[in-house]
Amino acid sequence: MTVHEVKSAADKNEFLVFPLALYKNFPKWIRPLDKDIENVFDPEKNKTFRHGEIIRWILKDDHHKTIGRVAAFIDQKTVNKGNDQPTGGMGLFECVENKNAAFLLFDKCKEWLHAKGMEAMDGPINFGSRDRWWGLLVDGFDREPNYQCNYNPPYYQNYFEEYGFKTYFNQFTFARRIKDPLSPKLAYKAELIAKEQGYEFRHLRKDEIKLLGEYLRTVYNKAWANRAENPEITAAQAALIVKQMKPILDEKLLYFGFYKGEPISFFLSLPEINQIFKHVNGQLDWLGKIKFIWFQLRKINTKAFGILFGVVPEHQGKGADGAMIMAARKVLQDQYKRYDQYEMNWIGDFNPKMINVVEQVGGFVSKTHITYRKLFDETKPFTRHRILS
Repeated sequence: MTVHEVKSAADKNEFLVFPLALYKNFPKWIRPLDKDIENVFDPEKNKTFRHGEIIRWILKDDHHKTIGRVAAFIDQKTVNKGNDQPTGGMGLFECVENKNAAFLLFDKCKEWLHAKGMEAMDGPINFGSRDRWWGLLVDGFDREPNYQCNYNPPYYQNYFEEYGFKTYFNQFTFARRIKDPLSPKLAYKAELIAKEQGYEFRHLRKDEIKLLGEYLRTVYNKAWANRAENPEITAAQAALIVKQMKPILDEKLLYFGFYKGEPISFFLSLPEINQIFKHVNGQLDWLGKIKFIWFQLRKINTKAFGILFGVVPEHQGKGADGAMIMAARKVLQDQYKRYDQYEMNWIGDFNPKMINVVEQVGGFVSKTHITYRKLFDETKPFTRHRILS
């Protein structure tokens, strides 16, 4: 077996198409869009290149057949943030059912990262934001993956753990039926905050879409940034997020809390577009775009996917979370009945407050992913992700 760096156009194509053979007997797998994978490696599309670097390899057997792939990367913004040691990452891992092949790919990542001064690696994660390609699926193989979420064979878990990766944190995806009842605690919270002056909770208006990026950035940076490995997002990054959302954006899935006109919380969801993309076979060319428009017009994506939920610290504990959810309930259950299923983006086990909120919403764990960490010096103590207060 030989590992070589992806450089040529043929190598890049092999990196993209290798999973097709690997997943031919996995009916729930949905092929990611080729452009989404390639954008990870494009400095013009992936702003993480401004403070990071990435490399990728493919693995071939003795008959020159591709049997694996992987990428390794460093993001200088997160190398030391919340870590006990300089930590890099690895991801986009795919491999046939062969432990030696998997270990060769892990070794290649470790060697490259160690040469760059890293003392550990997390994986499988993304060279970029945590809402994409993050964590190894260990439970929920009977459910289709959401857009840009990892799906993998069950045998990967043994390979990661036998190599010495340990659980850094568990990631839970919660699901529920839209029409199912909510906990009375949420209504109580909404009533509690309604007694205070200055608060408003509602979905985004069409005339506010131009303000969505700034609303998002304001709440995110106060609620999530500077906690563990979460960096702040810039105005340019927020604008890019909104640009990517616009083709599928449904303002009735975007809820904000305001205090005296300023955004203080968000509960943001999108139509789950993998229900459409599974029909385009990874290709968003002219034919793929026609298929996308056709299926979108038919509104076949009846599942909503939660992407962000947060309340800025100074307004936590006052009932803003319940008020946002009850505002969404009124619209999605009583007025706008397009969606019947709901899944949230993953929540780490280091965030018990958020897990408590989702359990009040009536969610159950539909999928579990694990973010692993491998210490290069295994004599050093291993520390899990700290619990958020």
